[in-house]
Amino acid sequence: MKNILIVLCVFISAFVFSQTKSVKKMTVKKGAKTMVKKGVKANKPNPDLVLINKDIPVLIPKKKGDHFGYVNQNGKFIIQPEYHIAVFFYEDCNLLNSPNEKVRKFGTKNYATVEKDMISYRIDQSGKRVYQFKEADFGKCKFEEYKQQLFQAYTLNGFYGIIEKSKFVNAADYRQFQIYPQYQYLYIMEGDDVANPMIVASNNDKFGVIDVNNKIIIPFEYANIKRNFSWKLGKMFEVTKDGKSYYYVDSDNKTY
Repeated sequence: MKNILIVLCVFISAFVFSQTKSVKKMTVKKGAKTMVKKGVKANKPNPDLVLINKDIPVLIPKKKGDHFGYVNQNGKFIIQPEYHIAVFFYEDCNLLNSPNEKVRKFGTKNYATVEKDMISYRIDQSGKRVYQFKEADFGKCKFEEYKQQLFQAYTLNGFYGIIEKSKFVNAADYRQFQIYPQYQYLYIMEGDDVANPMIVASNNDKFGVIDVNNKIIIPFEYANIKRNFSWKLGKMFEVTKDGKSYYYVDSDNKTY
């Protein structure tokens, strides 16, 4: 009888132990499901990266005091101003073609180049510094085929106009001018659409922007407009009214 009781006790212990193991396994599975849900939640887009104007970047460099940060299209600082230099989120061909395959992703347009304390970084849209530039990582840029400009500035009697190079023959015939010379200064901005470039112009000692049909895009109210790559990279113009403080405006003259 005593032996039978011992066998029963061993059987019951084994049964309880096996059930405990089963419960533990089920708990692990539940935990794994919870982790997957959290991962999906973490990948939700940043609600601060609002898109009001699809033609301009979601993050725009802006200076505050002596430093640059980035604002969204509502003008809210998303990346606080702490950099000496900050440019648009855009491709870096040196990194895209890097001999180091691990850093090539940092050359895409998902990142921007900034500089602080004489050190250059690439940052993501949250402002995190994800890469510090190293000369050993630089590859050779593969430049696209140059797009020949259709139009060029032309001076006559001290004034600037615009001609279409392939059609212009006789300056005495005013009909051959795309824009007859009437401005103090003209500069055709670098851009992808050579048939409809943006043109920085000066009239009555003020700067504005016109198109090739002489339509005013940006009113003549600025002390200067920089002739840089802001239009090509961000579809924006870097302007100033006092000759010191520069900021960006879009093609509707909205300030950022």
